[in-house]
Amino acid sequence: MKKSELRKQVAAVIQACLDKKAEELSILEMEKGSGAFTDYFVLCNGTNPKQIQTIADEVEMRLKAAGVRPNNIEGYNQAEWILIDYVDFVVHVFSERARKFYDLERLWKTATRLEPGDLKAAPRKRKAETRPAAAKKRKRRTA
Repeated sequence: MKKSELRKQVAAVIQACLDKKAEELSILEMEKGSGAFTDYFVLCNGTNPKQIQTIADEVEMRLKAAGVRPNNIEGYNQAEWILIDYVDFVVHVFSERARKFYDLERLWKTATRLEPGDLKAAPRKRKAETRPAAAKKRKRRTA
């Protein structure tokens, strides 16, 4: 999968989590050669089992609408730690207690921590305009 498409899918996951009021959102970009079986972890927690399931449902629904289905989902009925495996990235939706207990950020401390905005595609460079910079400044002053 292209890196830009992967980042787009992870960004959709993040937005789904935020829309359902997930707490303590964390994105880990796994290092090559670290032994990680995926490229990204998205971690968050909910305040109760129903919210945890709702966050997981929203993630699955958004990606399904984009034609992406999970490889596996674990822990949904217990709603302490729902793991949604999309192969290239894994979504972890925890209860607060389970998140503290498993502490995946500490376990994968070599991973790069990202902010949601880091996953947006870099803006395309504009073609250079033909007018010199001085002409641009003059035009702005007169406007």
